[in-house]
Amino acid sequence: MPEANSHSAPKIVSLKTFPLRIPFVDGGAGTGGTPSRWHELDMVLVRVEDEAGHVGWGEAFAYFCLEPVKAAVERMIAPFVVGQQIDDIAAWNMDIQKKLHLFGRYGITLFALSGVDIALWDLAAKRKRLPLWQLLGAKASAERSAYASLVRYGNADLVAGHCSRALDLGYRHVKLHEIDPAVITRARQAIGPDVPLMVDANCAWSVEQARALAPVFRESDVLWVEEPVFPPDDYQAMVALEQAGIPVGTGENASTAFDFARIIETVTYPQPSMTKAGGVSEFVRIVEACRAAGKVPMPHTPYFGPGYFATLSMLPLMPVETLVEYLFVDPEAWVAETPKPVGGKLGSTSRSGIGFTPDLDVLERYAVSL
Repeated sequence: MPEANSHSAPKIVSLKTFPLRIPFVDGGAGTGGTPSRWHELDMVLVRVEDEAGHVGWGEAFAYFCLEPVKAAVERMIAPFVVGQQIDDIAAWNMDIQKKLHLFGRYGITLFALSGVDIALWDLAAKRKRLPLWQLLGAKASAERSAYASLVRYGNADLVAGHCSRALDLGYRHVKLHEIDPAVITRARQAIGPDVPLMVDANCAWSVEQARALAPVFRESDVLWVEEPVFPPDDYQAMVALEQAGIPVGTGENASTAFDFARIIETVTYPQPSMTKAGGVSEFVRIVEACRAAGKVPMPHTPYFGPGYFATLSMLPLMPVETLVEYLFVDPEAWVAETPKPVGGKLGSTSRSGIGFTPDLDVLERYAVSL
């Protein structure tokens, strides 16, 4: 991975967090896999500024954990940023992982680190007035197919209706979050035989239950079954499912390239999440490991802030077969001028950094007071 700057970088003079909560509508009940009804997008934005006045933005994953994530950014990560010259962001990231491992190797620690890492890379690219993908060595911008990532409805009619709406909007790939075989079958009927269909179970089944559903997956021609079993890091269970002819996707609950090394050798589709895996530094290492193993990374991106923008910045580094997740909901407000799929496609930006410029009115209107 290239260094962010070959010369000493200006010192970071401030790190600020912006906790936001933006309501959304998805046409469903908003229940199924969360502590309470899911109808709000929680995010912790991170803003870093250097002594030369350059600004970078990042995003720490914060669904249902906004308060501790904000605290982790401010108390665990910020002390290693403010007042520092960070020339090699990837090396800095690894150093912070070593210093903080006693307080939790993954989870909220990595959510917080991811948000700051993204902001530092955005800052580094802006200093050179380059898109992030160009700073990382890619030669040209890129476009990849997006898929409509439906929430869990648990109702065959609702699922069929939203599948049809996705096709009308130009999507040619659809992912369900359903566990009822009848609903999965109905979705296939709704989209026809030629549109790839994926199923995310959010760890709903045992190995035996998932194996028993293999005929349903075959008949519905499912491209991959995502996180089929609990726990999500039971990689031997996924080996068993792959051997049973069930292509598996997993990785949204994994962190760092080290953790992903086991996923890459185990499943067909590794799925790194920019805001959970360790930010740009670890995401690039994961993509490189996928390339070396001949695997296609399928990024997990059910968010709309800087983490989403940073993921789009990675498209020129990923193979043409990569599919980009787009959460199929309608937020009450957009935190920035946000790229949306057009004709079922998403592309990387030509703007400097990750291309994120926040709407300050939205930051103020949807701020969470803590």
